[in-house]
Amino acid sequence: MNAYINSLDTGHTPFLERLEQKAKADRVPIIRREMQSFLKMFLAVQKPERILEVGTAVGFSAILMAEYGRPDARITTIENYEKRFSTAEKNFRESGYADRITFLKGDAAEILKALEGPYDLIFMDAAKGQYLHFLPETLRLLGPGGVLISDNVLQDGDVIESRFAVERRNRTIHKRMREYLYELKHDPGLRTSIIPLGDGITVSVKVESGRD
Repeated sequence: MNAYINSLDTGHTPFLERLEQKAKADRVPIIRREMQSFLKMFLAVQKPERILEVGTAVGFSAILMAEYGRPDARITTIENYEKRFSTAEKNFRESGYADRITFLKGDAAEILKALEGPYDLIFMDAAKGQYLHFLPETLRLLGPGGVLISDNVLQDGDVIESRFAVERRNRTIHKRMREYLYELKHDPGLRTSIIPLGDGITVSVKVESGRD
């Protein structure tokens, strides 16, 4: 099904296509084709002006949001893996969007505390085991009516398994992701949908009250 859906995709700009192929060749994780298509559609619908991304990698998704979002959108993106800093900066310069993308280097848990909202869209695509730790500051920064999109939440299906069916080295991430999904679905200030797209995403809208 995914292969068929992706076969209908019309692709991106030549720069993004080259960047995607280079990332795949270097085995750098970037958002999947299904997520790319969803994000492009979502940007067209919501038209967020202030965007925060947690997890830059080589800058692919930040550049995609700059390319397909509103022309005056400002994007702040955070990355903690030092070996990717120079590549991301190079890609931002070559894309032509360096003036609209603010690249923050370091631990997102600390950087988030220093930021000021509100953001219209927050895209969570960092280490999956840290999503839960980032959540309080993420929600503080999200404006009323703002949207939090979290990628890779189903862990290739592991999230539905008993913790004893998951490899021991993955049990902490498994536990934290299940807790993260529970928090998103049970927070009265959010309306969240879990969507089995790619490796699973959540779309959470911040509401002004806990009323249904």
